Formats: sequence, C-alpha cells, structure tokens
Amino acid sequence: MILIGAGETAPQEIHGGVAAIGNFDGVHRGHQVLLETAAQTARDLGTAWGLITFDPHPKTFFRPHEPVFRLSPNPLKARLIKALGAQFMVTLTFDAALASLAPEDFVRRELIERLSVRHVVTGYDFHFGKGRKGSPETMRSLGDELGFGVSIVEQVTDDDGLAPFASSAIRDALRHGHVQDAAHQLGYRWTVMGEIQRGDQRGKSIGFPTINILLEPGAEPFQGIYSVRVRPADGGPSRGWGGAGYFGQRPTFDSDRTFLEVYIFDFSGDLYGQTMLVEFIDLIRPDRKFGSIEELVKQMAVDCRQAQAQLDVLATNDPLAEFPLGKMQKDGLL
Repeated sequence: MILIGAGETAPQEIHGGVAAIGNFDGVHRGHQVLLETAAQTARDLGTAWGLITFDPHPKTFFRPHEPVFRLSPNPLKARLIKALGAQFMVTLTFDAALASLAPEDFVRRELIERLSVRHVVTGYDFHFGKGRKGSPETMRSLGDELGFGVSIVEQVTDDDGLAPFASSAIRDALRHGHVQDAAHQLGYRWTVMGEIQRGDQRGKSIGFPTINILLEPGAEPFQGIYSVRVRPADGGPSRGWGGAGYFGQRPTFDSDRTFLEVYIFDFSGDLYGQTMLVEFIDLIRPDRKFGSIEELVKQMAVDCRQAQAQLDVLATNDPLAEFPLGKMQKDGLL
C-alpha cells in the first residue's frame, strides 16, 4: 500500500482513483461499509482505491489541551485499511492552513490537483472546510461541477437497527472496561500497536517480567487487568502468544505514570525495540492497591489463570471470526 504524507506528491498510479475521506478512527464496522463502497466502486471503474484521512485528529487541533483517545493512531489505521484491500492512504496534516481552506478550495487542491480523483465516498455526517461549512451535499455539488462522482453512505447500525456504530461509543465502552462491546462494534478486537520500551524491571524482580508500551496522550481505557494476545507487528502470519495485560498507574508502588504492561505466557526472549500488537480480549478485574508485594504476586497468579481460561475459550469459539478483520486477527494475519 502506498502511504502519502502531507505535501508529498501522489504517484501517477493512484491518480483517477476512488477515495474514501474522513477520520476513520478505529476503522469500525460502520467505516468498513463505507470502505467496501469505495472498493466496489473502484472495481466497477477498474481503478485504485484508498483513504484520505487527517493527522492530528481535528479535535486535537481545536482543543490541544484535551488529547483525543484515538482508537487507531495512523500506523495502526494504515494496517487496518491495508488488510481491507486499500491501495493507498493519504494523510493530510490538520493545521491552521488546512482548517482555513474554504470547502471549494479544499476539494480543488487536495482532490483534483493532487489526486485527480474519479470518485469520492463520504459518510452522511462528514463536514469539511473552514467552519465545517462543507457537507456531503456540498461534495456532491462540487463533484457535478468538477467532474467526479460522489457516494454518500448513510448511518450504519447494528442488526437491530437501533445502535449506530460510532468511534465515540467505542471509546466510551473502552473507558468503562466493556472490551467485548467495543470489539463487537469494531468487528475485531481493540489493539494497541507500539514499540517495546525498557521499563524499571520491577515485574521481573517479582517473577512476572513484562513488556512495556507507551501509549499516546489521551489514551484512557479502563484501568485494570486484561486477557490479551501479543504478536510482532512485522513478523508475518503469527498467532503470537497469550498474556495478561495491565493498564494503570501501579498504585501498589505509588506511581503517577500510566503504563501498558503485558506479561506474556510461555515466552522468554528480548523484545526491546520491536513493534508489537497487543490485542485486548476481555477485562479480568479493575486495578487496585495491595497491602504488600506478596499479596500482589498472589493475585497476579490468579489473574494469569483467569486470562488463560479466557484465551482457551476463545481458541474454540471466536464470535468475531464472521467479520473480515476479526477473521484476519484470529488467523494471525492482521
């Protein structure tokens, strides 16, 4: 897949393609319907298709002191849409210059002059340009004027037709520890991708050595212990290892930092510097403070047994395997 950053020239091979445009944070099941619309349109037209997205998230630009809990930072987003078959991803820097563009100028500069788009796919609620004055109907009108097609995908809901898929709802589910609800809306298990950092070796000293990943500012899933699966991000097809993950501030050790730590079952080796995927299966218990290290270690052994039991159940019954990304995740291909 071709990755095109801000200001970079788009290669000729993707000119005249089909572009889905939006934030696509999480690439959830609603987004996937929109992306399939782009893919099918590209097949019909015999051209390439891909994504136009924004970094940082527009909310971060307008409210820099309120970091957004991003479900899929750009490297993970690229991995997800590549798995769905996208051939390119264009990332536009959301800054003052972009925010000040009139809708017509945005379309002419980014879609026509830069990409020569043949067709654009947007969601029903996509707004763009200065003051968010551009709407899906604006895009359709500009398409008629400038010679490209436009598809507008209406709100996508669950099977009951009541609950729309939305990144905000998924963030809220994760903030409350409702991991399986988030996974159902995503169509795959929420995943953190990051480079393994060297920690303070405290876990190793108590018999539970962990890998450590620094999360982006704004990331705030429920603090506690989770069952997880871990895989190298660039290791090819791999089912990886099971483990017990921890998101929190180590209250037993009076820390004021937030950590993602994972104890990997049946693994020995050095992963420092490698980029890993940590896939969250379910919450085991909330974080809490223990009266002693011995009490903590005893509870960690219980947590690990419970995590392994959840992983054993998942090995024989994975309800997300019916979804494209869920199946790839199950097979170690995502």
